[in-house]
Amino acid sequence: MSTLTHFDAQGQAHMVDVGGKASTHRIAVATGRIEMLPETLTLIESGTAKKGDVLGIARVAGIMAAKKTSELIPLCHPISLTRVAIEFALHPASPDRPAHVDCTATVETVGQTGVEMEALTAVQLTLLTIYDMCKAVDRGMTMTAIQLLQKRGGKSGDFIAQ
Repeated sequence: MSTLTHFDAQGQAHMVDVGGKASTHRIAVATGRIEMLPETLTLIESGTAKKGDVLGIARVAGIMAAKKTSELIPLCHPISLTRVAIEFALHPASPDRPAHVDCTATVETVGQTGVEMEALTAVQLTLLTIYDMCKAVDRGMTMTAIQLLQKRGGKSGDFIAQ
């Protein structure tokens, strides 16, 4: 198991020095889900939610969140992103699962450090925005299954979730 990189030899928190690392093309993909009442999903699909186009606004929120990740997570490097894409899959309720929206964020850069935190932040803020826009009709929505699916590039190599 690797050591934690955000602590120095004395155990003090610090920002990791990436100055000596080569710039490479880096990609991270994260996903998450928001579960809801079937009627809430119907509102989202029809575009008739009181606050407007839920998924369109949530997509913009996710892109903005990826761009601002270093302002939210204390030891995260500011990164020049080359691409942020937010995708949705809507699933009606079935006997074994509630109605839900899956969100996938893909973030890319050419740089000295990865974009995993940006992808995860994008997913979480996208889901929070869906919650915010629909909470008037469904305060019981649940965000779940937020995880890194894969990352490519960099010295540590590729990662694909099992």
